[in-house]
Amino acid sequence: MAHDDRELMFTSGWRLAEMVAGKEVSPVELTDACLRRIDELEPKLHAFLHLAGDYATSAAREAESAVMRGESLGPLHGVPVPIKDTEAVAGMPHTMGSLLLKDHVSDEDSLPAERIKGAGAIVVGKTNLPEFGHAGFTENRLGEPCRNPWNLAHTPGGSSGGAAAGVAAGMFPVGHGGDGGGSIRIPSSFSGLFGIKGTQGRNPRRPSGKESWHVVNHSSGGPLTRDVRDSALMMNVMAGPSADAEYGTLPDAPPDFTGALGRGVKGLRIAWSRDLGGAVVDPEVADAAQRAAESFEEMGATVEEPGFKPDEFDEVRRTFFHYWTTRTYAGNPSALDQADLLTDYVRVDMEYGREMSGADYVEVLNNIGRYRDYTSRFMERYDLLMTSTTAVTALEIGKRPAVIGGTRVVNPMLDYFPFTYLFNLTGNPAASVPCGFSSAGLPFGLQVVGRLLDEETVLAASAAYEEAHPWADKRPPVS
Repeated sequence: MAHDDRELMFTSGWRLAEMVAGKEVSPVELTDACLRRIDELEPKLHAFLHLAGDYATSAAREAESAVMRGESLGPLHGVPVPIKDTEAVAGMPHTMGSLLLKDHVSDEDSLPAERIKGAGAIVVGKTNLPEFGHAGFTENRLGEPCRNPWNLAHTPGGSSGGAAAGVAAGMFPVGHGGDGGGSIRIPSSFSGLFGIKGTQGRNPRRPSGKESWHVVNHSSGGPLTRDVRDSALMMNVMAGPSADAEYGTLPDAPPDFTGALGRGVKGLRIAWSRDLGGAVVDPEVADAAQRAAESFEEMGATVEEPGFKPDEFDEVRRTFFHYWTTRTYAGNPSALDQADLLTDYVRVDMEYGREMSGADYVEVLNNIGRYRDYTSRFMERYDLLMTSTTAVTALEIGKRPAVIGGTRVVNPMLDYFPFTYLFNLTGNPAASVPCGFSSAGLPFGLQVVGRLLDEETVLAASAAYEEAHPWADKRPPVS
């Protein structure tokens, strides 16, 4: 029986894998449907930097043969899953959104790509991102900016913007992303998806040499999906130690994340914060997230609103900016020799980082240690912390907010996502849960932060909210 392309690509990845295993649909049919959807929507959304149609078709045929031979199948067998272009896939371009690498082709798979392919997924290409993943929007000098399927004048967020736009529009069922300051959670919030970054070190990478754009112990790979179960499944695929993984990888085997989805939230202690003590937030965004957080009381949790010191928020912003820019420069200082090829935001970050002193950087590391200690002690009192994911809804393409909620911002490149980057510094797991739409029809996100090593409670709470307030049936105009 023939299936409708659109309906297939709006079907959850876990369900598609079941259908493949049950021979209800073939990997070739899924891949062909995905490629047709991409052909239809890519000219509007620009979700890809590289489309690997021939590669995907060949891989789908091999996957279909495995089904017919009765082989043991992986949890994503036959499901189309593109890889964010921060990660290498053998034989495909690996540009990281930069003119500096526009001709670079990978000769091996990264660890995340290896694990996703090993689970049976069909890699259909490399998704769009800002240069080196360095922004909360998806605009670079390689091509057109990626656009939000809820409103084409707006960004889907970043840096995993191509993954977010594609999943939200039903181009493919599951997205792969990475999060160094909010790069999974921001586009999930802006695009109406669920996305989670695990505890730092949970989803590892391989080290890639002295000069690296990957920020060790700071960035974490993870999924962007339409439902929580797909993200739990992707966490199962991506998580766990490896003999050749980067420093800081968690050494213990991870739990089965899908096993947490039915636990509910009864008895949980939840902290809600409107501003973390100093963030400027659009009132419509904050009100939506507060309603979502308070709704957990109806599900049996206790929700409180503890106070935070306003002066500490400015220090957190400054610490993250100094950390980010210093590591950006230290990761590849020779890039400034070709500064004319860099985007303005990467060039400015590198130039700022070049001027940071060793003493300044030691202060940054000391601050991060204090934040980790404070957060760990705070989370002894609470099972979860909830905030808005972002301070605004999706930005217009090419624009950075100078004013939010009637207040002039301090840093237009950071202050529209003030709630996310702290938890990259502390390493806590954090997710963005869809929690409604603005008066202009743009999605809101609720951030759910858990204790270190406790992705399970984050997933359980997210699944409970999803059951009470379903969102997966919402489809954008461009779909």
